Amino acid sequence: MKIKTKLYIGIGLLFLMILILGAVSTLYVNSMKKDTENVLSANYNSVEYARNMLRASDKLAFGPQALAELQQNMKRQEANVTEGGERDITDRLAKRLRDLSSSPQDNQLAQEFRTDLIELMTVNMNAIVAKSDHAKEIASNAFILISVVGALCFLIGFVLFVNLPNHIADPIRKLTASIKEIAQQNYSQRVHIEGQSEFAELASSFNSMAERLQEYANSKLDQILEEKKRIETLINSMHDPVIGLDQQRRIVFINDEALQVAGMQRIDIAEKASASLYNKNELLKQVTNPNADANFKIYGDQKEQYYEREVIPMDIIPTGEQTKQQIGELIVLKNITTFKELDVAKTNFIATVSHELKTPIASIQLSAELLKHPRMGELNPDQQHILQGIEEDSVRLLKITSELLNMSQVETGNIKLFAKLSDPLPIIEYAVKSTRMQAEQKHIQVQVAVQENVPQVFVDEEKTAWVMTNFLSNAIRYSTEHSEIKVSLKKENDMLVFAVQDFGKGIDASYKDRVFDRYFQIPGSMRTGTGLGLSISKDFINNQNGIIGVDSELGLGSTFFFKLPIPKVSEA
Repeated sequence: MKIKTKLYIGIGLLFLMILILGAVSTLYVNSMKKDTENVLSANYNSVEYARNMLRASDKLAFGPQALAELQQNMKRQEANVTEGGERDITDRLAKRLRDLSSSPQDNQLAQEFRTDLIELMTVNMNAIVAKSDHAKEIASNAFILISVVGALCFLIGFVLFVNLPNHIADPIRKLTASIKEIAQQNYSQRVHIEGQSEFAELASSFNSMAERLQEYANSKLDQILEEKKRIETLINSMHDPVIGLDQQRRIVFINDEALQVAGMQRIDIAEKASASLYNKNELLKQVTNPNADANFKIYGDQKEQYYEREVIPMDIIPTGEQTKQQIGELIVLKNITTFKELDVAKTNFIATVSHELKTPIASIQLSAELLKHPRMGELNPDQQHILQGIEEDSVRLLKITSELLNMSQVETGNIKLFAKLSDPLPIIEYAVKSTRMQAEQKHIQVQVAVQENVPQVFVDEEKTAWVMTNFLSNAIRYSTEHSEIKVSLKKENDMLVFAVQDFGKGIDASYKDRVFDRYFQIPGSMRTGTGLGLSISKDFINNQNGIIGVDSELGLGSTFFFKLPIPKVSEA
C-alpha cells in the first residue's frame, strides 16, 4: 500500500472519529439543554404562578388588588399548560376564580381554590423531578458513549503514533545507509523493501542505478573496443550485405559487401548527411525505406541485380529493466539474381514445353476419336476400356498444359485480357454446361440462383468463365455423391458477386489463407491436379480489378467467390 494512502486512511479515520465524538457530544448536550429549558419555561413558571396565586388568595379579603393579581397570574398559567392533567386543573382554577370574584368572602370556595393550586404545583413539581431523572439518564449515556468514542480516538492515534513514523523512517534509514555504501564505491549494495509503496518503487530504481554503476565499474574500455572490433570483423566476413540502423533509421554500421553493392566508400557514410546520402544512392534508399517491398532490384555489375531484404529488429533488455526496448534494425540483403534468372528460365521452359505438348496431345485425342469411328471396326470391351483411359489421360494432360501456360503468363506478367462489356449470365451457363457430365457421374445437382436485372460487367469472358469452371470442378471433386452445389450471381453494392457453394468436408481454418498459393494442396486431400488452378484464378480476377476469396467451415462445406466491379456506364 502506498504511504500516501496509509496517511489518508489513518488520519482520515482519526478525523472521522473526532467528528463522531463532536457530533455525539453536541447531540447529548443539546438534548439536556432542551430538557432544562422545558423545565424552566414550563414547569417552573407554572409553580411560580401557583405560588403567586396562593399568596394573593390569602389577601383576597383585603381588597381588589389581590383579585387583580390572581387574575393576572391565572392568564399566565392558562398560556403555560404543558403537562398531562394540568389543563383540567387550570380550568377548575379559572372557574373558581370567577366564583371568588363574585363572592370573595366565601371561605369554602377559597379553600377549594387553594387546594387546586397545591395540586397544580404538585403536578409541575413531579414533572420537574421526572425531567431531572431523564436528564441524568441522558448524561449517563452521553458519558459512556463519549468515553467509548474517545477511547477509540486515543487507540487510533496511539497506533498511528507508534507505527507511522517507523513506516516512514525505516525505509529512509535503509536508503540512507545504502547511499553511503554506494558513495564508498560498494556497488553491490542493494535495498530490499517489500510491497507496493513509494519506497518500494524508490528501492527498485535505486537497485537499477546500483546495478548499472556496478556494470560500468566492472567494464574496461579496452575490452569494449576489442569486442567492438570482433563484431565488426564478424559482420565484414559475411558474404551478404549487412546494414545496421538505429531508431532514427541512421546507419550505425555497414559491412564491406554492402558498400561494394552500393558503390560507396566507408568515408562517404561517415561524412555525408543521412538524408542526402539515402536520396542519392538507390540501394540505401530501398533499404532504409520501411514501406519498400521485401524484394527489389538495382543496377550493378552492368546488369540488374535482384535482392531480398530481411529486417531483424534489434531488441535489448536494458540493465536493471524487465521489458525489451528496440534500439534499431539489422538489415540483411540476399542476392537472389541467380534464382530470379533460373525462375525466368523455368517459366520460359514451362511455356515452351506446354506449348509444344499441345500438338501431340491434340493428335492423341484425334487418333482416339478415329478409333471410335465405325469405319475402324468394332472394339471389344477391353479395347474400349483402354481407349477410354487414353481419352481421360489426354484430357487431363491438356488441362495441365493449359494451366502451365496460364501460369507462365502470370509469372511473366504477360496476361492478355480481352475485356469487354458483357452479360454475366452466359459465363455461369458456360461453367455449368462444361461441368455437367462431371456432376452427373456423381449424381450431384447443380442449383443456379441468379438475381434479377443483374448489370453487365467489363470482363474477359473466357478467363472469367475459366475461373467459374475451376470453382465448379473443385466443388464437384470434393462433394459426396447425391449431394448439391449452389451457383449464385448477385449484385452487392457496386460489385457483382459470383459464388459456388458446396457441402463437402470444408477447409480447415489454418489452410484458408493458403489455398490460393501456387502448387499448394490441402494435406490429406486427393491430389488430382497441379495445385495451380486457384492460384491462376486469383491472378485472372486480380488483373480485372476483382476480389477473390473463400468462406469455409470444417464439416459444413465451402463457398468460393469472386467479385467484379460494376462499371458506371452499366448503372446508367
